[in-house]
Amino acid sequence: MREKELRRSLAVFPIGTVMKLTDLTARQIRYYEEQELIHPERSEGNRRMYSLNDIDVLLEIKDYLSDGLNMAGIKRVYQMRQEEVKAAKEKPPLTDKDVRRIFYDEMLTQGGLQQQNPYQSQGPKL
Repeated sequence: MREKELRRSLAVFPIGTVMKLTDLTARQIRYYEEQELIHPERSEGNRRMYSLNDIDVLLEIKDYLSDGLNMAGIKRVYQMRQEEVKAAKEKPPLTDKDVRRIFYDEMLTQGGLQQQNPYQSQGPKL
């Protein structure tokens, strides 16, 4: 994890500070936690502690609600994001051959040419 992401994920804000920063009530914040949209850490005294990432999510939720999205829609947005991240992690990296094929196709498209790509595999001939 990069330094910036590490710092943003540190849970250092108590709920009172988060309330001031987000203009949300404690009940709203706890509700979003119950809906598993945020995941605050707990201090030794069992107090909720929030990170900058948690605050970003809360502000984003407020924006979605003001845009007319309901809680089910917001949860679906976050579910789709998680699926995209998971798919991106599972997807193998591009090989040199892939990059050459993409570059070649792009050059043909830009040049308006219609040649057969030597980097593209050809299927069985019938």
